[in-house]
Amino acid sequence: MQDHITPRRVVILGGGFAGLFAARALRNSPVAVTVIDRRAHHLFQPLLYQCASGILSEGQIAQPLRGVLRRHRNVRCVLAEATDVDAGARLVHARRPDGGAVELPYDDLIVAVGMRQSYFGHDEFAKHAPGMKTLDDALDIRRRIYRAFEMAETAADDRERQQWLTFALVGAGPTGVELAGQIREIAGHTLDREFQRIDSAKARVLLFEGSDAVLGAFGPRLAHRAARTLQGLGVELHLGTMVTDIDAHGLTVKDRAGATTRFDARTVLWTAGVEAPPIAAVLARATGAEQDRAGRILVEPDLTIPGHPEIRVTGDVMSLNRLPGLAEVAMQTGAYAGRLVRHQVEGRTKKPKPFKYVDLGSAAYIARGRAVVKAGPLHLSGFTGWLAWLFIHVAFLTGFRSRLGAVLSWFVAFATSSRRERAFTMADTDVTATQAGGRKAPPPP
Repeated sequence: MQDHITPRRVVILGGGFAGLFAARALRNSPVAVTVIDRRAHHLFQPLLYQCASGILSEGQIAQPLRGVLRRHRNVRCVLAEATDVDAGARLVHARRPDGGAVELPYDDLIVAVGMRQSYFGHDEFAKHAPGMKTLDDALDIRRRIYRAFEMAETAADDRERQQWLTFALVGAGPTGVELAGQIREIAGHTLDREFQRIDSAKARVLLFEGSDAVLGAFGPRLAHRAARTLQGLGVELHLGTMVTDIDAHGLTVKDRAGATTRFDARTVLWTAGVEAPPIAAVLARATGAEQDRAGRILVEPDLTIPGHPEIRVTGDVMSLNRLPGLAEVAMQTGAYAGRLVRHQVEGRTKKPKPFKYVDLGSAAYIARGRAVVKAGPLHLSGFTGWLAWLFIHVAFLTGFRSRLGAVLSWFVAFATSSRRERAFTMADTDVTATQAGGRKAPPPP
């Protein structure tokens, strides 16, 4: 009779791109993998803005983690949020949705918790200017966008009507640019001739950015083209500005000369800045790891924490060689971390090669048939950029049904300007705020 051998225990914190690719790399290894996430789905985050704007449904960009990993017999999924790490005892403490505690021992720990929205020390802005990092955020933004047009239709006067028809976005990175373009398309095409009292095409979209360019990471050439495309759509660019205050009726910004300007806008969306979640600071204290200004954990070339070869940090929460917070970086680091664990289990003694990122490019969708793509020396924009964007996103969508559904939805949206996913619900807080701050609406015509 043979003794039962306990398989090596690998705990993965996070079910995003990095966590998913790490689990996949361990599929055929004699290890017991536990993927822990506070949400039960894997989210294709680069397309959140299309869910928020009504092109794609939640099911097309989010797949149940258990479904995605159903053929990985050595993987267990746990719905909980990691709250503490005991590096000495090699133990992860987590909290279930009902508040119950979970303890997960590990032999190897792969950290893939991603990043969260940062308001640069002004967390009070979050109440009036939601970010877009989760599925809940996207659905909240969808509600705010389409609700604004409905509220404008019954506004008491022109001033209130224009406030509802003004959308302000803070941050001109890919998310801000993509959302700004989508809102202009919704106003100018999707909702065209659907209202009696308002002209949706007259909606203003304001895009604020602290630097001198939109999509600065794409380089001057593509940044210029993106700015020109946005302006052609009717987006108003306010570069070199910093937001100093946000409330329910608008925002105040300061330019580099120190002059402040107030903009009335009932819908303000935050698309600037990220920071590490609290578990990153907890892990840093437990291991003595260093963190950068955004809270990312500094790692060795093999993604391990100095002095802790059993802990690897991957994806957006990892700080190594100034790698950007892109989905492709998360995929590659997650797969690399999983492979290293597999090699150790297989008994390979050769020192692993340092992680090397293969840059497959960055892409940002601006409007129908217009996108910008940067892949090494290759710079694409306009329709060719859009075709490249389409190929990239179809290739990486998780699941056949997601790919097919997305392609069909894109075809309908691009061919007819209609958006099939415009349904939204009104939260009690929306109704209360409207009753408290609004005035009597005019009678219907």
